[in-house]
Amino acid sequence: MAGSCFSCGHQAFSTSNSKAAIPISPLSFSRPPLFFISTTSSSSLGRSLSSSLSVSDSRSLSPPPLPDAVLRPSPRPPRSLSQSQSLTEDKPPLPFQTGSVAKRTDLKKIVILGAGPIVIGQACEFDYSGTQACKALKEEGYEVVLINSNPATIMTDPDLADKTYITPMTPDLVEQVLDKERPDALLPTMGGQTALNLAVALAESGVLDKYGIELIGAKLEAIKKAEDRDLFKQAMRNIGIKTPPSGIGTTMEECFEIADEIGEFPLIIRPAFTLGGTGGGIAYNKEEFETICKAGLAASLTSQVLVEKSLLGWKEYELEVMRDLADNVVIICSIENLDPMGVHTGDSITVAPAQTLTDKEYQRLRDYSIAIIREIGVECGGSNVQFAVNPIDGEVMVIEMNPRVSRSSALASKATGFPIAKMAAKLSVGYSLDQIPNDITKKTPASFEPSIDYVVTKIPRFAFEKFPGSQPILTTQMKSVGESMALGRTFQESFQKAVRSLECGYSGWGCAKIKELDWDWDQLRYSLRVPNPDRIHAIYAAMKRGMKVDDVHELTQIDKWFLTQLKELVDIEQFLVSCNLSSLTKDDWFEVKRRGFSDKQIAFATKTSEKEVRERRLSLGVKPAYKRVDTCAAEFEANTPYMYSSYDFECESAPTHRRKVLILGGGPNRIGQGIEFDYCCCHTSFSLQDVGYETIMMNSNPETVSTDYDTSDRLYFEPLTVEDVLNIIDLERPDGIIVQFGGQTPLKLALPIQRYLDEHKPENASGTGLVRIWGTSPDSIDAAEDRERFNAILKELKVEQPQGGIAKCEADALAIAKDIGYPVVVRPSYVLGGRAMEIVYSDDKLVSYLQTAVEVDPERPVLIDKYLSDAIEIDVDALADSHGNVVIGGIMEHIEQAGVHSGDSACSIPTKTIPSSSLTTIRSWTTQLAKRLNVCGLMNCQYAITASGDVFLLEANPRASRTVPFVSKAIGHPLAKYASLVMSGRTLEDLGFTKEVVPRHVSVKEAVLPFEKFQGCDVLLGPEMRSTGEVMGIDYEFPVAFAKAQIAAGQRLPLSGTVFLSLNDLTKPYLERIAKAFLDLGFRIISTSGTAHVLELAGIPAERVLKMHEGRPHAGDMVANGEIQLMVITSSGDTLDQIDGRQLRRMALAYKVPIITTVAGALASAEAIRSLKSSSIRMIPLQEFFEDEFIKDGTKSLQSVIL
Repeated sequence: MAGSCFSCGHQAFSTSNSKAAIPISPLSFSRPPLFFISTTSSSSLGRSLSSSLSVSDSRSLSPPPLPDAVLRPSPRPPRSLSQSQSLTEDKPPLPFQTGSVAKRTDLKKIVILGAGPIVIGQACEFDYSGTQACKALKEEGYEVVLINSNPATIMTDPDLADKTYITPMTPDLVEQVLDKERPDALLPTMGGQTALNLAVALAESGVLDKYGIELIGAKLEAIKKAEDRDLFKQAMRNIGIKTPPSGIGTTMEECFEIADEIGEFPLIIRPAFTLGGTGGGIAYNKEEFETICKAGLAASLTSQVLVEKSLLGWKEYELEVMRDLADNVVIICSIENLDPMGVHTGDSITVAPAQTLTDKEYQRLRDYSIAIIREIGVECGGSNVQFAVNPIDGEVMVIEMNPRVSRSSALASKATGFPIAKMAAKLSVGYSLDQIPNDITKKTPASFEPSIDYVVTKIPRFAFEKFPGSQPILTTQMKSVGESMALGRTFQESFQKAVRSLECGYSGWGCAKIKELDWDWDQLRYSLRVPNPDRIHAIYAAMKRGMKVDDVHELTQIDKWFLTQLKELVDIEQFLVSCNLSSLTKDDWFEVKRRGFSDKQIAFATKTSEKEVRERRLSLGVKPAYKRVDTCAAEFEANTPYMYSSYDFECESAPTHRRKVLILGGGPNRIGQGIEFDYCCCHTSFSLQDVGYETIMMNSNPETVSTDYDTSDRLYFEPLTVEDVLNIIDLERPDGIIVQFGGQTPLKLALPIQRYLDEHKPENASGTGLVRIWGTSPDSIDAAEDRERFNAILKELKVEQPQGGIAKCEADALAIAKDIGYPVVVRPSYVLGGRAMEIVYSDDKLVSYLQTAVEVDPERPVLIDKYLSDAIEIDVDALADSHGNVVIGGIMEHIEQAGVHSGDSACSIPTKTIPSSSLTTIRSWTTQLAKRLNVCGLMNCQYAITASGDVFLLEANPRASRTVPFVSKAIGHPLAKYASLVMSGRTLEDLGFTKEVVPRHVSVKEAVLPFEKFQGCDVLLGPEMRSTGEVMGIDYEFPVAFAKAQIAAGQRLPLSGTVFLSLNDLTKPYLERIAKAFLDLGFRIISTSGTAHVLELAGIPAERVLKMHEGRPHAGDMVANGEIQLMVITSSGDTLDQIDGRQLRRMALAYKVPIITTVAGALASAEAIRSLKSSSIRMIPLQEFFEDEFIKDGTKSLQSVIL
């Protein structure tokens, strides 16, 4: 039969289970891939469905089974700060390594540029790539210097590089590092657009030539040719590859001229040298065109935008390509966007390998990609090339290419098992692809192109609900905050698994009561026509209500092949609805499960419970089999146990009988649960491996280090649901399960897992006892989460907390608020990242909140607490062992006042203004709480200290918090490692960590906020978290550390000019102090009338300016004209401020004027500016701070565990 090649879209002609070799493209350097085609067995279910089943049947794959014996990876070498020697010197050569290895010996020291903070468009996939690069270059014996401002990453741990500079990534400050370190080379391709732009700036300014530093991985000419829109267009013209009709504009006049030449809307605007499509978009009219072009010109490093004819409706594809210095080129992976052109690839559902390309189309994209990487001049390393294909006639146009490891590179690496970043790092120092072994097979070189016999689906996760006023519409500017990935034997299976991996309340696609089912047809058609985060669910609703595939295609322009696959899932749901659970045969079960349906979905359709479904399924012997990701479609044995589930007949997992631990990860990134939790999971794996445990990682996030194939002994790339976790527990039977490090995701699973363990009492595979949850018990975790239980504990311990209550209806809420008095903080119970948390000042606002923000009923109570105005908030991370010993890890003082979510507030270690009596109370209460809750591992507590010195506990979380990486790097002790070891039975005394470390230096964490991505939202900070990432400033003085953090966060603090002040009535008592601080620094003060009046009464000179609604020229005009250099605004929150104030704040954001919205932030900024004016910033590696302290007091301050 004829079928489309699963690995790359080749057309393969074969009989069932046969294989066919495909000729090698003349431009490639690879071996012929093998393809396997099979048909699906029939069953009563198969017979009851439509003939459309055959579409996916031809793509179902059943490769030959792997051998039972699977080699375990060699033990991890010890991790230490001094480990810079080559780890490859004693390794015998593999059969294909016959020639001399071309590794460069003239390079001794290499600087790697990181990506800085997590932002939309540049997330933790660059921690993954940077970590791989550091490890790869250290293995080769090079001295590695890392520059990155992000403390939450594995790559900035002090034992990964020889020198680690957690510092702002600006050209002038990085030059200081280069001057100090004098490296031989700079590797800029691992840190996303941030590193690439920084490298360009250093090269063009002559800094690299000045110090004799070579750019490796990508030369300046290649970077500019790929990133400069005009040069790229010319390069494509040189090799005869089409680009969309377009023009380059550097001014608004040029942009309008190009628009006139193209002659029709919509138009695509793409700024040069930006990440995630920042500043770009789709313009449907002249007004939108002007707005987007202005934003694009401002965002572009070179003030350059590409104005391009729209290709809306065309299909979009990406190819990951690698090239070495010998001009060998391999295609790692093809990726197809389910959404057509017009949606940023980071916001689109994507599928690998490409599913709908013909052989001719795939070969053309392959040849184009190879020609492009050669024309651009990327000498070695990975690149990402994006194409548009006209679905009508197959015409191909290239959209862009990234001459670096990209966001999609992490996805392609996890999808294929081919470590693109590691290979790119090795290629940058002279190796060729045929000289580098494939880590997974151990038998093939990297020049073997990956061939996969499964389907990978990535689905992005969004957070529009965090940004009121922004429209949930997807365009060419990326807005997603995270993503899930799933693997399956068919598209349907991987797609359904990816949907439930998102953790957005769906157990799969369909089989649920979703809001879209209640929409009228006009609303539903709009949601199909306009790309939005929930369009895939609108497709389900439309199909469920009878809309045909052709009609859905006409509205969405999504390829009919995908829509046919989805329609089949709707048909299967209808089949399930018509059945009862007991009537499903074993064949039916396999057919349903092979299409990705979860037990919970089946329970919904058959009107039973998930437990009943699971019991019935297991009684019929229907269990998942686990397949290995082996890079070669089972042609060679996989040495690395990297697995995914499928309802196939042969399981390749080969679990061991060693002592082992299952670590549950955090799932997809989201605001409130990000890379910090992945950091903790990785350290858990590293430390437990070092003491002899086999570590098993379970996670669904393709961006992270935790899902790297060599982070743990075994990796299961699976959704984090009760069903999927219990399947792994049954298979592996670990000694312990760790739920404490993945944030709220595994914590929600803790109680169901514990109930399962209590009921079934499974024995562990090592034969030493029962499977159990390690660390703090699920009951103790629940006691801290359950408000009534927790209140009782605090009363018992005599720990004070703000007045408050639990409301189960509107009347309860109003009564509680009346009793404690406004303002109050309201929030739903069991929230993450301050979701739907607000400060409310009146009954009307409270009623409005209850009606619009949350549903309040006995099952979903709302918590109401007294808001402590002007209080200082404190974060505490503590560590406890099973013997009741408790040590404070770090006490952080928030810069912003209580009421700003801790994740959005800057904070410092050690504290700066807190009296010792308050700190004594905090230490005592934290210790008592940890003992009372029987904490084993980490605990985070948050306190508020009022102006009168009263201390109140706000909340306690007996788990890892997002501050753990920051605190670990601030104090020089790896808290997550310590926590995992105490869970395994070690005591804090065993680890040599018996007292709180109060460092002599100051560390400041600052949040990075994505407001510019969400047009229409306000920029004010509040109790709901909105930041996507963080940076760290570290120095011996607070003002300098704070200044470093501000610069790293992109806050360009001015040293002179005009400061605009506008404070609300609650904060006006601080106005005089703020104004004097800036006047003393030489700034001019301008204010609106109310603020100016208060300043004049205090004898402080201030010029008056009109508010936005009072006439012209107003404050907004001054912002637009560059007359204001810094703004301090505290919002009144009234109706006028929601319009007038919001508009002014958005203008400040658009014109990149630093805006401060808290009193404490303004005073700290004034201190920072003073330090910048009086002295220059000095770049100091992280290791140096602890070397100094070691010399002074003899204590252990390096991040290494004494075992």
